[in-house]
Amino acid sequence: MPSSHPTNYILDTTVLLYDAQALFKFGSDNVIVPITVIEDIDHFKKDQSETGRNARQTSRYLDEMRQKSSVVKGIRLDSGGTLFVRSGSSTTLRRMPGALQSDVRGSRILAIALDVMQESTDVPTIFVTKDLNLRIKADALGLRVEDYESDKVDIEELYSGYRTLTVERSVIAAFRDQGSVATPERLFPNEYVTFIAADDPEFTAAGRFDAEAGTVVRLLSEHSRESWRITPRNREQQFAMDALLCDGIQLVTLVGKAGTGKTLLAVAASLFKTVDENIYGRVLISRPTLPMGKDIGFLPGTVEEKLTPWMYPIADNVELIMRKDSRANRPIRGFAELVDMGILVIEPLTYIRGRSIHNQYLIIDEAQNLTPHEIKTIITRVGDGTKIVVTGDPYQIDNPYIDSSSNGLTYVVERFKNEAIAAHVTLTKGERSKLSELAANLL
Repeated sequence: MPSSHPTNYILDTTVLLYDAQALFKFGSDNVIVPITVIEDIDHFKKDQSETGRNARQTSRYLDEMRQKSSVVKGIRLDSGGTLFVRSGSSTTLRRMPGALQSDVRGSRILAIALDVMQESTDVPTIFVTKDLNLRIKADALGLRVEDYESDKVDIEELYSGYRTLTVERSVIAAFRDQGSVATPERLFPNEYVTFIAADDPEFTAAGRFDAEAGTVVRLLSEHSRESWRITPRNREQQFAMDALLCDGIQLVTLVGKAGTGKTLLAVAASLFKTVDENIYGRVLISRPTLPMGKDIGFLPGTVEEKLTPWMYPIADNVELIMRKDSRANRPIRGFAELVDMGILVIEPLTYIRGRSIHNQYLIIDEAQNLTPHEIKTIITRVGDGTKIVVTGDPYQIDNPYIDSSSNGLTYVVERFKNEAIAAHVTLTKGERSKLSELAANLL
């Protein structure tokens, strides 16, 4: 090890499967990759998921650096740090508690971390993993342990997309009369505002902050509701519908628990803008194909047939919307006909890499199961004339490598809250049914 006193960061497999760039994100400190991690990564390299891509990219990085210097003696990184690949000691493994002496990957990685800590008493040693149980085991063995927090967002402090302001009654009266009003409050672009009169809490008005004009403007939902196929049931849904229908907003993020109307509102707005107003060429909907509970295995048939089970929620919402009399220029009977006509297209996220998506209304549903890198890959596919809507519930995550604070949905909400082409709304009130709302709150 170098004679200076950088921190030793020992990376677990889960860190590199989550972010291959993690090798270069520890500045001038030492980055140590246990050789067991290399074995683990080899098992994932054939996967076609983001995890597989990160495994392959990690292997490429290590192979490129290996050619410059010895991974045992250390490879200098551009950041000023040093990368090591470290093997373990069977002696240390045998000294571990009996339950951890088995030759499994977690125990071998912990043994290597203990070796590094014992050899470098004058240097801080930190074990980094996204595996919750491995963090507990490492702590029990006396190791300093951390989660990998690159791109992490405090879920409790997540930007809601709206706020309430108490103002004089005259301000609300002027807003209702003129359709816009200036406010001394510092607001984010496209942040939604509910004005409440100081002398009468029942006297209210709602609007969206137009950053370019510097004023709060009237919601679209205040004057065009009769032309939609559904009606927002609460103030948050009015905010969401305004963002979904505003042509000047290219990116909309909707966060909320089950039953708050995220997907229904997005699908309804997309059909209105595509079928009724003909602003977009088609509606493109995609969602991660991660099962809830035990997977039933590979599905037979074509890509379309394989996707069918994953797209039932979309079909259910379309059928609910189209159940009412159609106001489109041509009558459309339901989900199947929309698909047959090419107006509604369902595609897996697997095939979105490398594409340029122009003049489409793009909906990414269940985005809480995406990593920050995956969400970046998707949004960078958006071309001219395309609007993208990203929806999800950060408390219902099926991806084992991310959590409520490190998923792509919350990441994009925080990164885009200062941008004039983006809007966000957090939906809290369930409207699917009384039973659904009780289940979401009680279970």
